[in-house]
Amino acid sequence: MHTGTAASPQHWWRDAVIYQVYVRSFLDSTGDGIGDLAGVRAGLPYLKKLGVDGIWLSPFYPSPHHDHGYDVADYCGVDPVFGDLAEFDNLVADAHRLGLKILIDIVPNHCSSEHPWFRAALEDGPGSAARARFHFADGRGAHGELPPNNWRAMFGGPAWSRVTEADGEPGQWYLHLFTPEQPDLNWREPAVGDSFDEVLRFWLDRGVDGFRIDVAAGLFKHPSLPDSPDPEADERARDSVNPLAWNQPEVHQVWRDWRAVCEEYTARDGLDRLLVGEVSVPTPREHAEYVRPDELHQAFFFDLLSAQWDVDAFRKAISEALTDIAGTGSTVTWVLNNHDQVRTVTRYAGESTEVGTARARAAALLMLALPGAAYVYQGEELGLPEVDDLPDEVLTDPIFRRTGSRLRIRDGCRVPLPWSGQASPFGFTAAGSAARPWLPQPEWFAQHATDRALTDTRSFWHLYRDGLALRRSLPQLGEGTLRWLETDPQVLAFVRGDGLVCAVNFGLGPVPAPAAGAPLLASGDCPPGILPASTAAWWISDPAPTPDTPKTPGNPANPANSTDSTNSADSSKGITS
Repeated sequence: MHTGTAASPQHWWRDAVIYQVYVRSFLDSTGDGIGDLAGVRAGLPYLKKLGVDGIWLSPFYPSPHHDHGYDVADYCGVDPVFGDLAEFDNLVADAHRLGLKILIDIVPNHCSSEHPWFRAALEDGPGSAARARFHFADGRGAHGELPPNNWRAMFGGPAWSRVTEADGEPGQWYLHLFTPEQPDLNWREPAVGDSFDEVLRFWLDRGVDGFRIDVAAGLFKHPSLPDSPDPEADERARDSVNPLAWNQPEVHQVWRDWRAVCEEYTARDGLDRLLVGEVSVPTPREHAEYVRPDELHQAFFFDLLSAQWDVDAFRKAISEALTDIAGTGSTVTWVLNNHDQVRTVTRYAGESTEVGTARARAAALLMLALPGAAYVYQGEELGLPEVDDLPDEVLTDPIFRRTGSRLRIRDGCRVPLPWSGQASPFGFTAAGSAARPWLPQPEWFAQHATDRALTDTRSFWHLYRDGLALRRSLPQLGEGTLRWLETDPQVLAFVRGDGLVCAVNFGLGPVPAPAAGAPLLASGDCPPGILPASTAAWWISDPAPTPDTPKTPGNPANPANSTDSTNSADSSKGITS
C-alpha cells in the first residue's frame, strides 16, 4: 500500500499494484515443465524487489485442465501438479512475511464436467436436484434432437451439448458458454450460492486477502433462455456480448452476499478482504454498477487494455472511467495485459517490434501515473512480446482446439517465463531436469531473461521498479484525481496532485514537453524541453503555461532539487492527493 496516498491500511486495495501470476508459467520447482506453488513461493523475493503490493494467482485447483484450471473439479483443493494445501499455506505465510497480499482466482460461472456436482447430475437424471445446479433442458425438434436455443459458445461451436441418459438413450442438453468441459452453473438454484459461500470461507480461513472473480458479469442467464437475434456474437467477439447470457440484474445480489462475507473477516482485524471482478460489459456506466459500495470493491477496467495506440482512444477511456467508476466511491482498476490478451509490445507494434516496445514502455508509465489501482501481468515487467509463431501441434488453447483458428488464441502470452541463461528452459524449470517447459520458449527469450533485465538499468524491469518506487513514495500518485493539460493534439498530459505532470506522446515526431526541466522518470530518452515520439515522462515541476492552463506556483522544476523530500516515504505520510 502507498503511504503517501489517501488509501488507509484497511483499504489497501484502493491504490495497490497487484502482479498476476499465471502459476503454470511462472517457475517450476519440480522439473516437470509446469510451474507450481513452490515456484511462486521461491519467486516472492523477486516480486518484493520489483515493488508490487501483492499477487493474484491463476487457478491451481484440481482440474482436468481442458482450459488450464478454469475448469475446476474441486474448489477447495490444490491440483497435485501445483503442490498441495500445505504448500499453499506456506506460500501465504511467506507472502505475508514480505508484506505481500495474496489473491486467488475463483470461477463461479462454471465448473469442470468432472466436478462431483456434474457427475451427480448425469447420474441422477432429469428433474433431479443435482441437475438443478446446472442448465439442463429438453431439446427441440420431434425427438429433442435440436439444442434448446441457438446460442453459440464463446470458444466456438454450439453452447449446448446433449447427454446420454442412464438407459443409453440421447437425453437432455446442458449449457456451456465456453466449452463442453465447462458446464455453466445455475445460480437460480440456492444450493449453488450456498456452496460458494462455503468456498469463500474455506480460503479466507486459510489467510487469503481476496478473490479475483472470473466472468463476474455472468452467473445468471435470461430465465427463459430464448433464442438470440445474434447467436454468434460471443463466438465472433470472443467476449461476453449476448445480452441474454450476461450482465443479468440478479448477479448483483451475489456480489452483495459475497461482500457481506468479506466484511465479516474485515471486522476481525480491520483489513479489507478484496473482491475484484472480471467484468466485461458494454459501457463504463454499467461497469460502475458492479463496484457500488455494497458490491465488488473493484472491477478490471478493460477499455484501456482494448484501446488502440491512439491519443483520443486513451483519453476517452480514462475520462469515462474516472467519471463513471470513481464516482461510485471505488477506484479504477487499470490493466494493460493479462493471460487472455496479446501482450502490449506486440499489440502496439505497428511498423516494428521496436515501436511496440517503446509504446509499451510509455503505456506502462502512463498506467502507473493514473489514479487508482493497477494490475501487472507476469512478463510485462520484462517487456516480453507475444510468442506468435508457436507450431500448431503445441497449442493448448481450447479456442484453437474447437475452431482450428489461431485468431485470438491465448497460448502466446502464456509461454513460461525466462529467468536466466541463453537457452531454454531459461531457468524456468529445475536445474538438470530433462522435462521441457509445457509451452516451448523461443530463442529470443534470452534477450528478456530476468538476470539480464536486473543488470540492465535501461530495461523494462527497471522502468517498472522505478515507477513503482516513485508511486509508493510520491504523495501525488496512487489514489486521487487528475487535471488534464492542453497540449499538442498527439500528446496526452495531466497533472496529479501538486505539480506531478505525466505526458505521453502518441505522435510520430518529437514535441515540446509540457513541463520544464529534465523528467523525474521517462520511458525512453527524453532531453529537457522535448518529449520524443512514443515516450512517456513524469516531472515534478510547474506545467508549461498554455492559454487554458495558466502557470501556478508548484514544486521546483529541477527534480534534483526535490528528490530528497518528495521521494522520502516518511515525508509523504499523511499527505493526500
